[in-house]
Amino acid sequence: MAKELHSGKAGTPAGQASPPRKPATRTRAKEEAPPQPPRRVMKARTLAALLPNVTAPAFRRRSPTGAMLFARWADVVGPAHAAVTSPRKLSAATLTVACTGPAAMELQHQGDMLVARINTWCGEPLVARLRFVQDPTAGTRRRLPPRRGATPTCTLPDMGDESLRMALERLGTEILQSPIKKT
Repeated sequence: MAKELHSGKAGTPAGQASPPRKPATRTRAKEEAPPQPPRRVMKARTLAALLPNVTAPAFRRRSPTGAMLFARWADVVGPAHAAVTSPRKLSAATLTVACTGPAAMELQHQGDMLVARINTWCGEPLVARLRFVQDPTAGTRRRLPPRRGATPTCTLPDMGDESLRMALERLGTEILQSPIKKT
């Protein structure tokens, strides 16, 4: 009898097999219908409500402040530095600035002042470090060739509001002079 109890399975004799077990079944929760999606209301929404969803992916890649820094570089660093420098890349709080050879050493000595000026202009700590790259064409801007031929102008008859007439004439002149093909 002692051998029967020590067969490895408690409570069953050694010669007998254990009773068959039922396979484990999942307890089913009450069958419920899938949840209804939220109702969409098709009504007019303001552009300000839609813009954050559209611009968020673009602003993750490049901040609008960084883009303004590149566009207004001459206002940020001043005309003397803008004549010999141009911003190239802003990555991980490091601004890469292209400059002419002799100006690179001078700008390196003024680096802390330039970082402070840039961050003050931006209103946030956007740049922590400057990296200078020598480029002989830095600071020079391409000039567009002058337009050839007669420039069409737009004239309007006298109106009650003179400033409105002048603004409309300027707009019409710009439209007539634009290089986009008119259909």
